[in-house]
Amino acid sequence: MGRLQDKVAVVTGAAHGLGRATALRLAEEGARLVLGDIEGEALAKTAADVTALDRPVHTVVGDLTDPAGAESLIGTAIAEFGQIDCLVNNLGGSRNAKIWEMSVEDWDFTLRLNLRGTFLCTRFAVPHMMERRQGRIVCLSSGAREGTPWTALSTGGAAYSVSKAGVHGFIRDVAMELAEYNITVNAVGPGPIDTDRVGPGLRELQDNMVLGPMTLTPLGRLGLPEEVANAILFLLSDEASYISGHTLAVAGGR
Repeated sequence: MGRLQDKVAVVTGAAHGLGRATALRLAEEGARLVLGDIEGEALAKTAADVTALDRPVHTVVGDLTDPAGAESLIGTAIAEFGQIDCLVNNLGGSRNAKIWEMSVEDWDFTLRLNLRGTFLCTRFAVPHMMERRQGRIVCLSSGAREGTPWTALSTGGAAYSVSKAGVHGFIRDVAMELAEYNITVNAVGPGPIDTDRVGPGLRELQDNMVLGPMTLTPLGRLGLPEEVANAILFLLSDEASYISGHTLAVAGGR
């Protein structure tokens, strides 16, 4: 029996990186999964790997920053499994530029991607959790919520930092709003992680900067997606039943 045996978990942004690693880790612990992403082909690959672990999985391909997409994702969990126990708001990304060069469109895109999808999926999920008076929500913040030197000095990253600080503020308030319903709301704040999309760029920065990501991380290495997934699993499990409103750093000591 796994720590999430037969729990229904929804994971956003599950086609790549941390979302994919999280989906697989939750499946290993017995969860039934509903996965959402805008990239259908890659999402299907994640779902196939979940199926190989002998766990049921459904996918929703769509824009989760749009109300219709978010509602469809949560609705699929209810229609297929009759409940939702866990929500992982992993969807995110950025368009970086120095603040004097950043366009309004790229600023708005980054905030929408990192905050609007988190709000919408939570908004549609919590009534079902409130009805059952139980639930776990984990959102992806970032060490960037306090600024990231290597990003600031290379490409600029204010929009991303603002959005991830917003996630921290979001979980602090929503945790209090939902406490009476026995629903916990937390975040994980990864540091530099060696995902398929981000890892190569981080290593390039390390090779070309004095203040590179590994230099400024006390453990001196990039984190693994599985290490972030393990932290998410912990916050979703009964082991974290008295933790809410907390952002757990998975950042190698930063």
